[in-house]
Amino acid sequence: MRLGLVLSAALVVAAPSARAEISAAFGNTVISEYEDGGWVRHWFDPDGSYRARFSSGREIRGRWTIEGERICLNDITPSIMLIRRFCTPMIEGQVGARWTSRDPLGRRVSNVLQRGR
Repeated sequence: MRLGLVLSAALVVAAPSARAEISAAFGNTVISEYEDGGWVRHWFDPDGSYRARFSSGREIRGRWTIEGERICLNDITPSIMLIRRFCTPMIEGQVGARWTSRDPLGRRVSNVLQRGR
């Protein structure tokens, strides 16, 4: 089982079935860190809603769905550089998991699933 990246993060999964796959992220925070010190905090809710806050103070919202072995963010508002949809492979993990991934622009990010919001 795998979990997905979100805008500049990836979401971590706990169980091997559809919506349950991302349950480790519910109530917790996925933090994506860039090499320049910037960051994004991502929050996923069981009802399919998603929101994120950037170190710049910018906030976005959207909806997440699981499509095969990818997690996708849809209807991202406001759109980022005209990106309203983003999909990424899922990875397996629990609170404390760390992994690297790429954001929608191909930039490398380091991610961690942190307990709490």
